[in-house]
Amino acid sequence: MHGNTPYAGAPAADAEATPEHRRTLRRDLVRVASSTRELLSDEFVVGGEIADDDSGLRATVAVQPPAGSVVSAGIDADVDGDADVESLARELAAGAVFEAKHAARDIDAAAS
Repeated sequence: MHGNTPYAGAPAADAEATPEHRRTLRRDLVRVASSTRELLSDEFVVGGEIADDDSGLRATVAVQPPAGSVVSAGIDADVDGDADVESLARELAAGAVFEAKHAARDIDAAAS
């Protein structure tokens, strides 16, 4: 995994966000962000947001590594159970570590 991973899929254009849908999405976002934080050291910044635009609700978890580009993934409201949460958290963490390692390699090469 490298860069952005669109897990959320295309939302329905006419779907109205209900308060229950928003709560479910927020709960899943917090679970994925927390699991991702547990896998990484404190140098990595993990955050998330829920945005409501013309195409509906979108939840995104992002990781800013100490060096390199932000790695993010969209979260679908249908995240089922701990296995999906842990899988997504591991993929985000791995992508962020890869970005940091890649950026460090670039910095070392430029310094030589």
